[in-house]
Amino acid sequence: MSEQEKKHRPIRSFVLRQGRLTAGQQRAFDTLWPRFGLEFTPRPIDFATLFGNDQPVFLEIGFGNGESLASMAAAHPDRNYLGIEVHGPGVGHLLIQIEKLALKNIRILQHDAIEVLRHCIPDDSLQGLFLFFPDPWHKKRHHKRRILNPAFVTELGRVIRPGGFFHAATDWEDYAEQMMTVLSDADRLFDNSAGAGNFTPRPDYRPLTKFEQRGQRLGHGVWDLIFVRREA
Repeated sequence: MSEQEKKHRPIRSFVLRQGRLTAGQQRAFDTLWPRFGLEFTPRPIDFATLFGNDQPVFLEIGFGNGESLASMAAAHPDRNYLGIEVHGPGVGHLLIQIEKLALKNIRILQHDAIEVLRHCIPDDSLQGLFLFFPDPWHKKRHHKRRILNPAFVTELGRVIRPGGFFHAATDWEDYAEQMMTVLSDADRLFDNSAGAGNFTPRPDYRPLTKFEQRGQRLGHGVWDLIFVRREA
């Protein structure tokens, strides 16, 4: 890659480490992806057509192994869920969960979430958007890679409908503080549901992950932020 190409290469909030699919994950891709997977094309998604109904749509960015997304979808069959994840094994694991729980209200995109938001999500189309435990990029020189920044929040303001919400969670305190600052600065778009400067207790709908449970036993903190889209 030339120096000029490096200079103009977009900054990614993730590093693509695909890993190997298990036999079960590969089977899930082969049999279930055609029904629940959505190939990226840079045009707005018609959610009513995609899901076959007009139920409210919730999106999760970076769903990991999909356990939280599957749990929320199972608990709320009256809602539609779109999950975005770049790592193949995580997508395969979620497909297995979809089959196990007989879920019908999830669709999946395996692509860069920033490009999906920019090109595929229509204005005011989401009732909620989740960002649970994004890569903290804890080294200071890597902070520019953190997905939650002012440009990202502006895009959230476009895709989340008035009265809808953005819910983030992190176990890195300095990232939580940065999230609070960036979201609070966007007060023309969002209001903090817990009051100015306050974090939110974990809602029941966000399941405790095994990683989070282990961290709690070790005394590690977790910070949740829920910001509501202001009325126009």
